[in-house]
Amino acid sequence: MLNFKIKNINNFLSENDFRELESISSSLKRNNRNNFDIYHNEIDNEKVIKSTLDKDFLKRLQNNYFSKAMNILKELCPEKMDLYDYSDFTIIISKKDSVFPIHDDTPNKLLSGVVYIAPEKNHGTFFYNNKTGENKIIAPWETNKAVFFSRKERETWHSYEGDGVNDRVVLVFNLMTRRIKEVFKIEKKNYFLGNLRFKLNPYIYRFFKNTI
Repeated sequence: MLNFKIKNINNFLSENDFRELESISSSLKRNNRNNFDIYHNEIDNEKVIKSTLDKDFLKRLQNNYFSKAMNILKELCPEKMDLYDYSDFTIIISKKDSVFPIHDDTPNKLLSGVVYIAPEKNHGTFFYNNKTGENKIIAPWETNKAVFFSRKERETWHSYEGDGVNDRVVLVFNLMTRRIKEVFKIEKKNYFLGNLRFKLNPYIYRFFKNTI
């Protein structure tokens, strides 16, 4: 049994939105030198902040799924609801042999979510009770299935990888905040140490393909 809650939702996206994302992701340029191709999109309730998707489509995603995500956050960690600043809709294409190591997500993510887009079969998301990988739980792959959790410093350990056969395409859907200090206060964790990890981990991953 995990030390934290995850929520699985089948058929999370409408059929139209899912098919459009499936079509968009299949047409995206892929860099064979990278293990992961990442296409960031950010939006708040007033404007598009950054977009690699069509802006009208990004607005539609926000309109269609923001309230749904907030209700999930209310269920998993209601204390963080007031910290919401913007939404992150990011398409990530993981190469078939890629592996992203066990990590607990960055503190600016109030609600972390992933929607499986393509192909029909691949590896889902792996969750653990600690960074050494104990008590591995799998959220199995199923297209248009969403998996959500509310991250907590050094507790919400998880990883993902390709299946060695096909590239793995997902939509990452996160509710985000800029108020990092308040996150650590709610989590009752050390802000200095946690924020230091937040700053260092991108560099550690870049050079050592790991996180601390």
